[in-house]
Amino acid sequence: MEDGYQNRTAFIKGAKDIAQEVKRQASKKVARSVDRVNDEYSRRSYSRFEEDDDDDYPAGARDGGGGYYRGDSQAANDEEEGGHSDSTEGHDEDDEIYEGEYQGIPRAESGKGSLAGGPGSVPQPFQDIAASEAARRKDQEELAQQYESILQECGHGKFQWTLYFVLGLALMADGVEIFVVGFVLPSAEKDMCLSEPNKSMLGLIVYFGMMVGAFLWGAMADRIGRRQSLLISLSINSIFSFFSSFVQGYSTFLFCRLLSGVGIGGSIPIVFSYYSEFLTHEKRGEHLSWLCMFWMIGGIYASAMAWAIIPHYGWSFQMGSAYQFHSWRVFVLVCAFPSVAAIAALNAMPESPRFYLENGKHDEGWMILKQVHDTNMRAKGHPEKVFTVTTIKTVKQMDELVDSGTDTPVWQRYRLKMVSISQQIRNNILACFSPEFKRTTFMLMAVWFSMSFSYYGLTVWFPDMIKYIQKQEYESRTKTYSKERVEHVTFNFTLENQVHRQGYYFNDKFLNLKMKSMVFEDSVFEECYFEDITSTHTVFRNCTFIATLFYNTDFFKYRFVDSKLVNSTFLHNKEGCILDFSDDFNNAYMIYFVNFLGTLAVLPGNIVSALLMDKIGRLRMLAGSSVISCVSCFFLMFGNTESGMIALLCLFGGISIASWNALDVITVELYPSDKRTTAFGFLNALCKLAAVLGISIFQSFVGITKAVPILFAAGALAAGSFLATKLPETRGQVLQ
Repeated sequence: MEDGYQNRTAFIKGAKDIAQEVKRQASKKVARSVDRVNDEYSRRSYSRFEEDDDDDYPAGARDGGGGYYRGDSQAANDEEEGGHSDSTEGHDEDDEIYEGEYQGIPRAESGKGSLAGGPGSVPQPFQDIAASEAARRKDQEELAQQYESILQECGHGKFQWTLYFVLGLALMADGVEIFVVGFVLPSAEKDMCLSEPNKSMLGLIVYFGMMVGAFLWGAMADRIGRRQSLLISLSINSIFSFFSSFVQGYSTFLFCRLLSGVGIGGSIPIVFSYYSEFLTHEKRGEHLSWLCMFWMIGGIYASAMAWAIIPHYGWSFQMGSAYQFHSWRVFVLVCAFPSVAAIAALNAMPESPRFYLENGKHDEGWMILKQVHDTNMRAKGHPEKVFTVTTIKTVKQMDELVDSGTDTPVWQRYRLKMVSISQQIRNNILACFSPEFKRTTFMLMAVWFSMSFSYYGLTVWFPDMIKYIQKQEYESRTKTYSKERVEHVTFNFTLENQVHRQGYYFNDKFLNLKMKSMVFEDSVFEECYFEDITSTHTVFRNCTFIATLFYNTDFFKYRFVDSKLVNSTFLHNKEGCILDFSDDFNNAYMIYFVNFLGTLAVLPGNIVSALLMDKIGRLRMLAGSSVISCVSCFFLMFGNTESGMIALLCLFGGISIASWNALDVITVELYPSDKRTTAFGFLNALCKLAAVLGISIFQSFVGITKAVPILFAAGALAAGSFLATKLPETRGQVLQ
């Protein structure tokens, strides 16, 4: 009993001692916090426009002692401060154990101070917006310099090449999307009975979707992250590409292709910005140019798949006449594969560490940079090398989402979040037109517009001109028959490329035949019989049908122009449009082959631009390529044959691609990280608008004159090359 009493007494005494120690430590914490707040408030009240960087960096950061890195001075400081125990100090601001320390992440000195805009920042009621913005800009400049040195330590190796192929798939999906509608249009127009206005809208709808997508996802990537925005945009593209291969109606197909374009529109602005933030300044121009090759690979993939799939009519099935799944729909489905592959691969890649650091997330950024360093060092055979960076500058946050509390309904929290993000996106867009960036933005707008107007206008004009030349050659072989009288004759063979005027057909039978490009004018059909007829480009103008029977034909109302039907009957008329690839077999292969050659022709331009981008500079590459492209436009006057037009198409594409690569690189480098994808997305949206205008204008002159499209293209390229020389050179500069 006595021993038990003594044990209880000792236990109670120990508990009292612990309670007193906790109380004492809590009092010390409160006193230190009050003193620190008072000192900070007094300092900022009397020197509102002075910046004290000593709070943002460890000792030795200014004197070359390696304050950003682990060293003796840092170890000494740690040893000096080690007199206090984290376990007894509670959650003190200076000594608390935070979540990152359990993962080996060093403390972010600037992430807790007032310039970091973190949760522990002291209110600044008297500091004006200009001073805050100046502090933020200074933080960004310091981060840019330090980030470049960190990337130098991480090196260029396995991680960057892995990311290169992953983002290349996303860029490849963009290249595929451009070609999909053009390849399926000849088949889809028959399958859906499209008129000329509907065909034009289907050809342009993808550009409208990409215009919206580039603007939307580019702005979102600066707010929610590059990786997350790219995943969402590619997912939308994949889903609606999949749906578009199955829908039957024209309007639903148009809607699906529109949303597919909206999804893929974010690919280009995000991919280039994302990849550039893992590259040092001496590697950036070259490797961004190598990345452009995947757009070419996308075009080659689309051409090869179209060549292999669409002409095979047997690759299809149908359920009655209501649902038809032809080979061109298989092609649309296959074209979604690059986007799906990019989504799968992107899930294994991290977010851009630069985005995290720009948004005050030190621990996340540090971990990713360490991952880059360790991955590259292991691949190079130096796994023992340690990532020496301990502290990375983070940027002061000017705008934070409002905490609506846990009691607020979910829908209201999401609404507030969306309103806040929308406001931040609006501010980012307006910042691109602030005095600091206004001149750069307007100059780039002019260069992007002129380049896109001429490039997309000519690349669509070339195939249309080839089709026009083919059409002229085909029409030159047309046979014309006048005032013929045909009685009691059975036609069971193909009728093609003929014109019959003022003919009289009595008791004739047209059985199980195909009519292609047949025109009947001012003719009379009396007691005739049409059965199992498949026709393309066939029309009856001002004809009279007397006691004629039509059984299982595709002679719809629009084929009879100003014609009279007297006691005539239609039985079991075919529904929808009938696909017949045998008529356009050679023409289809020609379309795919031409686009394949035109896409492959940009390979030399890609290689040259990648090798010279960091040697001669972005501006020389951009202006020089534009000037040569401008001169090459005048050779178009000599393209009077199919082979001649194909050769000129390859020449123009191979030269102009270098200017596109340079324009992508310089756009990435002219804007700071917090506005990069917003500005790129806006300029890319303008590019798609210029593409729509160029295609519409250039197509209207097909078969009329060559001079106007050539002058338009040459003038736009000349203006673009001149304005490009007024842009600042960014070669050798750190990424802002």
